Amino acid sequence: KLPTMKMLLLLVALLSAASAAPPTCYSRVLSLSKEITESFKELQTSKTADPCVGTLPRLYLDIHNYCVLAKLRDFVAYPGCDRVVEVNELKEKARSLYTILISYCRRDLVFLTDDCNALEIPISPPIEHS
Repeated sequence: KLPTMKMLLLLVALLSAASAAPPTCYSRVLSLSKEITESFKELQTSKTADPCVGTLPRLYLDIHNYCVLAKLRDFVAYPGCDRVVEVNELKEKARSLYTILISYCRRDLVFLTDDCNALEIPISPPIEHS
């Protein structure tokens, strides 16, 4: 009776693991871009942030916009704030996202626009009316 129970548990474990989809290139890029955008917002609004943080280029990311590649390059290459640990960490994440976009996901992504101005002024989420 015990071997049957072990087999049943093993089967349930395998089935549950099989239904969990691995992350796709798109889902990884989307989550990383949201993480970077949120980290940038938090850094900008932090009361303890170094004054140089205010001079950083805006970092609103939309992975459906072809201009995101230039935005990431500009942010990573920005010479200011090298002494701020949080900025260096953010630059490293931006560098990783850029690498994923141009190397690993190059054929998987479709850019819907190339409106660079749209990355300068983030679109506010719609207000839901009840």
